[in-house]
Amino acid sequence: MDSLEVRGFTVGPFRENCYLVWRNDATAAVLIDPGDEAERLIEEIAALGVKVVAILLTHTHVDHVGAVAALAHATGAPVYCPTLERGILADIDSSVGWLGLGGFESYDADELLAGGEHLELAGLEIDVVFTPGHSPGHLTYALPEHETLLVGDVLFRGSVGRVDLPGGDGAALLASIASLFDAYPAQTRVLPGHGPQTSLEDERRSNPFLTELAAR
Repeated sequence: MDSLEVRGFTVGPFRENCYLVWRNDATAAVLIDPGDEAERLIEEIAALGVKVVAILLTHTHVDHVGAVAALAHATGAPVYCPTLERGILADIDSSVGWLGLGGFESYDADELLAGGEHLELAGLEIDVVFTPGHSPGHLTYALPEHETLLVGDVLFRGSVGRVDLPGGDGAALLASIASLFDAYPAQTRVLPGHGPQTSLEDERRSNPFLTELAAR
């Protein structure tokens, strides 16, 4: 884990966590879920002296994709999107009109992911894990070499992703979390889409929403 650099940026009114990840012996980086404050993110990336070579999306809720188009244009990096949610990214405003939101720049994904893929980006080995429940096509990005999971809105410190939005599924969400518990070591670091980082071990032990999983 020591060779992995992670910078988290909490952006926008939804306080979403966007992550910039790279090896400390390289300058190529991966950007995950640029949700808002595009100008700030562009400035922060430039100040760190890294080059974004890919933009990875865990899902396409507006708080995670609001700045995708701007960051893609600024960096020239391809955008990797869940296959099941490509249409939302391509027409963001249509998915948020019921919330009274709008004015977002949409984007046609460059690469589509369904889960099960293995990516080699910025010198990082990244496994793509299908983790639906919070949204139909939700993905988790696993970096096993660094014992790190970028889980979007699947799992939080002391909580789990909400399932009352369109396409949410509580049973699917719990199954997704169980699959992460089963596949990765307890000490694995969890970088969520909102709130502070945690670990699989801490959540299995103390997360009140996961008592049934903890008892397995």
